[in-house]
Amino acid sequence: MNFTRWSARLPGTQRRAAARDDRSSVPAARAEYTRPEGTPAQPDDDAPPPSGTATAEGLPGPALDDLSAREILGRLPAPVALLHGPDHRVAYVNDAYEAAFGPRPSGVPAAEAMPELDRLSVLPLLDQVLRSGTPRTVKSRRTTEGGSYTVTCTPIAGEDGVLVYAADVTDHAEAAERLRTSERRHRETAVTLQRSLLPQELEQPDDLRIAATYQPGGTDAAVGGDWYDVITLGAGRTALVIGDVMGRGVRAAAVMGQLRTAVRAYARLDLPPHEVIQLLDVLAAEIDASQIATCVYAVHDPNEGQLVYASAGHLPILVRDEDGTVHRAADPTGPPLGTGGWVHTSGTIALPPGSTAVLYTDGLVERRSEDIDEGVASLARALSGAKGSPQVVCDRLIRSLGVTAEHDDDVAVLVVQHPARTGADAELFHNAALDLLGGVEAAPRARAFATGVLTSWRFPVELRDLGVLATSELVANSLQHGTPPMRLGLRRTDRRLIIEVTDGDDHLPRRRQAEPADEAGRGISIIASIATSWGSRRTPGGGKAVWCEFALPQ
Repeated sequence: MNFTRWSARLPGTQRRAAARDDRSSVPAARAEYTRPEGTPAQPDDDAPPPSGTATAEGLPGPALDDLSAREILGRLPAPVALLHGPDHRVAYVNDAYEAAFGPRPSGVPAAEAMPELDRLSVLPLLDQVLRSGTPRTVKSRRTTEGGSYTVTCTPIAGEDGVLVYAADVTDHAEAAERLRTSERRHRETAVTLQRSLLPQELEQPDDLRIAATYQPGGTDAAVGGDWYDVITLGAGRTALVIGDVMGRGVRAAAVMGQLRTAVRAYARLDLPPHEVIQLLDVLAAEIDASQIATCVYAVHDPNEGQLVYASAGHLPILVRDEDGTVHRAADPTGPPLGTGGWVHTSGTIALPPGSTAVLYTDGLVERRSEDIDEGVASLARALSGAKGSPQVVCDRLIRSLGVTAEHDDDVAVLVVQHPARTGADAELFHNAALDLLGGVEAAPRARAFATGVLTSWRFPVELRDLGVLATSELVANSLQHGTPPMRLGLRRTDRRLIIEVTDGDDHLPRRRQAEPADEAGRGISIIASIATSWGSRRTPGGGKAVWCEFALPQ
């Protein structure tokens, strides 16, 4: 077998032939240079390399053209096989091939004699190579022996054969796998960091059903700044918040963590939404004025059936009515947090029983190929047909908006449902209210009203007595320190009894230690001692509300 004939089409053959032509112009005497036996080798920078191949003794070996194909292929360190005919019978395998995969009988079809080609996904390529006359390559395929190979199948013109050349890339494949494992571990760590900054378990108010979903964007290890939270404020009221710190990385996550912590602290003050946003605006400027962040903060009061909200550059809240109609929260919306110089205001959107509200970040609706308003419209259409539990609605919105694991931006979604209760479930939720006109008869009238209401709600005697005592102390406190109009409200849920008194004075009560000789000042201390929790807040009309709660026996 002559190598010139078999190698005419092999990659690199033409370049080697051109190199030999260039060397042929060297004088024959120098090209056929040999060193006399016993003469030590002398370095000569001007002398060309010998035309033959050096032997182990340092003498020139035979020239390349003097070697047969079998000799050339046999000296290659990489596994090589020659297959012949339409059924790809084994014509030749070199020593490296036998060392890697074992001896292979000649004349037997490759499908029978060479199972390693099947494991390397090479067998399907052989017919394609013969038909098309074009080389085919499979990269970095692992064998059962544990090695990895990149295999190239090259057609041999005029011979109806295929040369199979396997390059051992085990070290490269193992290094690539280690790199992928490291990147995967870094990403898992980053996502764990991001999720640790989010609520580990959402608070579940009595009157609402809530679920949230967070999905990190992309496949890199950078964490994002999307966040959300649910905060129970007492007296049945709930704060809902969602925000987005622009950018990615630890810095964005750190700013996000600080903002979320601050929101929880401000929420405990029971401030109106626009005041919370105003405080966040100042804080964001102090943390990092160059870091853009958006946020919407909303408060739900079951007695009012609406969301009171304020937004700092965030996308609008969407509310779906029970009949499928979707409403979009309008202004007020101010600039992003940290800009300063803007007076934020609060707005309202109805959230009646049977409705569903969705708060979300821009990763859900923003696409490079369309305006963000189109994305919000797509979300509204998806929400109009989304039914089921809050978690089911979350999942359906994610799917409807085409968010996958390869999505290039973080996505946070908060779904809030105000369920419509009927039947036995509705019997667990009641409201009762009494307007107090003041005067000496106000306190006895309030106690009588509370006794009758709590008895009709079939509370245990001990809880009923505690409720009447708390009502008496709250009303007495309002009569002494408040101004008209005054109102007593009683509310029961499936988990607690809530007693609230409102009046027209905006000075909030404080708990203090009364001296033994004091005849007053013990009302709030008594309430704090007997109730599960208590608190106070300013009302939008300029007055205040003081409340307490009792956990119901389960």
